[in-house]
Amino acid sequence: MCIRDRLYPNFRRITETLIVMLSVPFALVGGIWLMWALGYNLSVAAAIGFIALAGVAAETGVIMLIYLDHAWTAVQAKCAAEGRRPQPADLYAAIMEGAVERVRPKMMTVTAIMAGLLPILWGTGTGSEVMSRIAAPMVGGMVSSTVLTLGVTPALYALVKEWQIRRSAKTAAPLLPPGSPGPAASEAAGGEGFSRLGGDPGHGPPDPQPPPGAAAGRRPTPPR
Repeated sequence: MCIRDRLYPNFRRITETLIVMLSVPFALVGGIWLMWALGYNLSVAAAIGFIALAGVAAETGVIMLIYLDHAWTAVQAKCAAEGRRPQPADLYAAIMEGAVERVRPKMMTVTAIMAGLLPILWGTGTGSEVMSRIAAPMVGGMVSSTVLTLGVTPALYALVKEWQIRRSAKTAAPLLPPGSPGPAASEAAGGEGFSRLGGDPGHGPPDPQPPPGAAAGRRPTPPR
């Protein structure tokens, strides 16, 4: 609940908030696996490690979504300048660009955390039993969180955005190419053409004019 309340004001959209919240359970799975492998039981120290792991997993998920949103916004602006709607191929290209930009920062974050926690995990000095229980969930969770952030999060983002693209394509009006007149301009041009012919744009072409002599009540004389 606390993570959700902090994420929604940041994105202002429920879909991105749910995507980030999905990274938290996936990261906890890695911590549970490592604790089971080491034979540790759940304790207060392990709970502290899981809480710290949840914060780090949510942070990395937020940063990944920010990179993806920036790349997608740039692609949308490019498509708007070209006078066309974004297609799923444009979405995939934006996701590839945003995810690739996030690989190095994510690996640097994981490497720094692992380098700081591994000595604590394998320590044998005073208080090492408590500190190792704190470090174990974070070490295991960072491995699974890395897989989620670099692989699963972009895939979920692609599914959500592709569904939005297809829904907007069904409900929105077709785009006109740049420089082409709109419906109002075409109607005005048609009315101007009728006016030049002497007609009324709202009532069709002008009526045929009577032949000379019909206005005075005389029949026109046939040609000889």
